[in-house]
Amino acid sequence: MSETETVVEKKEDVKSTVEETTSETITESEAVTESETATKAETKKETKEKWGIAHIYSSFNNTIVHITDLTGGETVAISSGGCHVNADRYESSPFAAMKAAKTVVESATTKAFTGLHIKVRAVGGVGSRVPGPGAQAAIRTIARGGFKIGRIDDVTPIPHDTTRKKGGKRGRRV
Repeated sequence: MSETETVVEKKEDVKSTVEETTSETITESEAVTESETATKAETKKETKEKWGIAHIYSSFNNTIVHITDLTGGETVAISSGGCHVNADRYESSPFAAMKAAKTVVESATTKAFTGLHIKVRAVGGVGSRVPGPGAQAAIRTIARGGFKIGRIDDVTPIPHDTTRKKGGKRGRRV
């Protein structure tokens, strides 16, 4: 045998060993992916969604975040902006509303709630029909807390025919 023939034979041997190792790695990778999907199926249990209602009352003096169950009869968590700031003038601020919503969100997650419907309320009646500055901050914090948001409703009480406004016949004199 000449030198060239032995080199050709060695190349063929190398190719066959390469083919064997690639087929082994393919079967190993298939086994790994099958085991991963099996573990994912085991870990992903069907968790029942638990929905609640987040009532956000936002005036120009305070913001109150209150989470109840779907019937509204049982309180899950409640907090106000005044609990988280020192000065009265900051009770209605977006920062105080954010802090109040964060404490309520932490409490609701420990009680296994997964989704919330949001009801926003302003003063209404003869007062302001526009929610205060803390309403949007509270909604944003609830959404960032990992809850599914169902629907957002405005439940501000608007009178069909209103009562008389405070101030008398000649109004507020300054």
